[in-house]
Amino acid sequence: MHADNFSLTDYFARIDYAGPRTPDIDTVTRVMRRQLFSVPFENLDVQAGKIVSLVPEEIVDKIIQHKRGGYCYEVNGLFSMALEQLGIAHRLAAARPMTYPMRRPRTHMVVIVEMDAEQWLCDLGFGANVIRAPIALTALGVEIDQEGDIYMLSLGDDGFYVLRTKIDGEWANLYAFDLSPQEWVDFMPANYLNSTHPDSIFVQKLVAVLLTESGRKTLAGDSFKTMSHGRVEKRTVAQDEVPGLLAREFGLAMPSRL
Repeated sequence: MHADNFSLTDYFARIDYAGPRTPDIDTVTRVMRRQLFSVPFENLDVQAGKIVSLVPEEIVDKIIQHKRGGYCYEVNGLFSMALEQLGIAHRLAAARPMTYPMRRPRTHMVVIVEMDAEQWLCDLGFGANVIRAPIALTALGVEIDQEGDIYMLSLGDDGFYVLRTKIDGEWANLYAFDLSPQEWVDFMPANYLNSTHPDSIFVQKLVAVLLTESGRKTLAGDSFKTMSHGRVEKRTVAQDEVPGLLAREFGLAMPSRL
């Protein structure tokens, strides 16, 4: 993923990263965590009646220059730009969300990092259920504890990997993906669907998620939930509270509607 206006220096300043730049999985993990803690997952543009832009330079301007966040194509796309600058081989993959009651098209995008004869799932754009660190594609059928969030990866006979997580002690499917090559342009129809279709959760409600060292903050519609060290607090937010909460908890300003 490439954007003419992407600067690794500006990106590192945006995510407050001052760590190593060696092209290894430790660097990937460190950079991924800093972006997750600094760039919110959010759909404010969709809620303002806009179609999310997949022009790479506009993603850079939105997230780095204007201190916004974005949803999967934007935040994972930005991460891909950083990987390119760091000289880290990777590919984009299409995933089928499995959190809906009906079967969904492959509207989610993830990043697969390839190094040292190993492949790793990286995903910074799956809302409140996002992974916190790369998961090796060889780590199949084992519980993976990421600071209290439990995941498991499996591989079916059809060649599709399935990522699951434990919610209230029960396993729940998150999404399925394979390793068929995808180009950036391949995600444009899915982006249009996510930005406009009435069945899209991004059209239905405002969503903002930001990970923290001890948990996460999640705004979904009128529900604001914080999780810290395993303790969950939840409250209902009045409509006139939303702009202030977005600014205070996520560093975001509501965009003007079309």
